[in-house]
Amino acid sequence: MCNPTQTDTPQITPNNPTQNKSQRQARTPMPEQDPKIRARNFLEVPLGYSPSMATTEASRCLNCKKPACVDGCPVNVNIPAFLTLLKNGEFAAAARKIKESNALPAVCGRVCPQESQCESKCILGKKFESVAIGRCERFAADYERENNLVEIPAKKPSNNKNIAVIGAGPSGLTVAGDLVMQGYNVTIFEAFHKAGGVLMYGIPEFRLPKSIVQNEVDYLVKLGVKIELNQVIGKTITIDELLNEDNFDAVFIGVGAGLPMFLGTEGEDLSGVYSANEYLTRSNLMKAYDFPNCDTPIVRGKNVSVIGGGNVAMDAARSAMRLGADSVKIVYRRSRAELPARSEEIHHAEEEGIEFLYLTNPIKYLGDNNGRVKSMLCDKMELGEPDTSGRRRPIKIPNSEFEFETDCVIIAAGALANPLLTKSTPEINLNARGYIVADEATGRTTKKLVWAGGDIVTGSATVILAMGAGRAAAKDIHNYLQNYGDWNPDTP
Repeated sequence: MCNPTQTDTPQITPNNPTQNKSQRQARTPMPEQDPKIRARNFLEVPLGYSPSMATTEASRCLNCKKPACVDGCPVNVNIPAFLTLLKNGEFAAAARKIKESNALPAVCGRVCPQESQCESKCILGKKFESVAIGRCERFAADYERENNLVEIPAKKPSNNKNIAVIGAGPSGLTVAGDLVMQGYNVTIFEAFHKAGGVLMYGIPEFRLPKSIVQNEVDYLVKLGVKIELNQVIGKTITIDELLNEDNFDAVFIGVGAGLPMFLGTEGEDLSGVYSANEYLTRSNLMKAYDFPNCDTPIVRGKNVSVIGGGNVAMDAARSAMRLGADSVKIVYRRSRAELPARSEEIHHAEEEGIEFLYLTNPIKYLGDNNGRVKSMLCDKMELGEPDTSGRRRPIKIPNSEFEFETDCVIIAAGALANPLLTKSTPEINLNARGYIVADEATGRTTKKLVWAGGDIVTGSATVILAMGAGRAAAKDIHNYLQNYGDWNPDTP
């Protein structure tokens, strides 16, 4: 039983002040906790817009006749329409407008990479700063929830068809939300004891409060979605049993890419070496940060090292700092320019005192007499020609080895597809990396009546891309079950 005790009061400071710029030129700054204070608590870092901030920012929208921002959104939210409602002070109506396309607006407003999606297409951004679409989306969703203005929309009458959704992550929740509105009976089967997938176990509290995720899940339950927890499909029950014995008319697989990936570096078996998957799951879903109120053990290293440069690496490093580390280093084999993490997350990590060791590659972890990691041996790197990823390939600098102390290492180098489900369903084709082969436009797999989407198809990607895949699959599931056309297993 967990009894949260976090009582720190955040200090609000303006982020990127915009004095001496016109309202149209500069976006409204987001209030944030002071870096020195937030680095030691798990409270949310950005504190959200006030109503006046939201209306000011929404007023910057040009209301383009051909809004490119909508095309930049993987779920095609009608962005100009919800911004107009915000501008006019119709805050709850703005949230409902977003929900016509996006079942998780409070989540997406916090964690989606808007800077590379909708905001990157903003026409205003060609000359000035783009409209802060994500911040406005967050405000609208929060306002509706905090003021008890959430409404349950009318659904289509039941069509007596049953849909099984495997995985309660972003893609699965999206499929469930879309199809329940179309009159389907939807049941989500989730392996963990809480729904939300990576939103619950992967993204830290200071970036995405779990109460926000739970509210979004609760909204789907109110719509009529049934959620079965602690159900490991492929182990407790197979897909064939869902289709042939439990009378489901279709199955959607949205289990994500949850298998930890290690690099084969010598010493990875030492105590104190974690996968980011385990480290973040212990901290987030199992609330190790609130020990002893939550009885979840985790190594609270004093000198923590994180291997990798993506958002997961930033999450792990910033969590380690909040868990009491004296120093946290991100070890990355390329330069800062190649970091794949969101610029906002990198900026926040730097503000909080995270040290970045660029052009550095671990070659061995060394342990003490008790089998615990005590130091790391690394090579210095330089960048050569671009590789298949388009980034310059890191090359070892001869005779550049160096060693530094570390008592906790977190490997954040990506994740793989867990084979448990697919091993029990051999008719589902996989690619060379073990991910499900599914049609990009429809989500159809090589097994009839089975669709898939999200990270289990693409590999690790973003929340909103997973939701976009879920939306496409839900549309195709509906079309197929209404029309029952051909299903070519060789060409989904």
